[in-house]
Amino acid sequence: MIVRTVRDVEDTESDIRTENWRSKRIILAKEKAGFSVHETTLYAGTVNEFWYANHIEAVFVFEGEGEITDHGTGETHLLGPGSLYLLDEHDKHQVRPRTDMRTVCVFNPPVTGREVHDEDGVYPLVTEEE
Repeated sequence: MIVRTVRDVEDTESDIRTENWRSKRIILAKEKAGFSVHETTLYAGTVNEFWYANHIEAVFVFEGEGEITDHGTGETHLLGPGSLYLLDEHDKHQVRPRTDMRTVCVFNPPVTGREVHDEDGVYPLVTEEE
């Protein structure tokens, strides 16, 4: 059994910060659970382009408000506490938080924590064996 808090990963190599967001990676590929879990805060007023070409991601919003646009369909959806979106078709999307938005993100396959978004917003597929 693994018991871990967000505070356990704060200010460690599992706490990734950018100008637009901060991601605290709580469960990673090394735990061999088949998924990874992150608490991610997207900062108010930012525009975030993402495309997880190698991962399926589910995002649950538990604090804050914003919107997401699906680049494939052009549809925009409002996000707020209790919203969940699933990028089940590797959807290219843009997230625009109106306020700081705190989320829980689950990735399959799990991320290792070493991934960095490329110019298209894609995480490369990195395995724990690499």
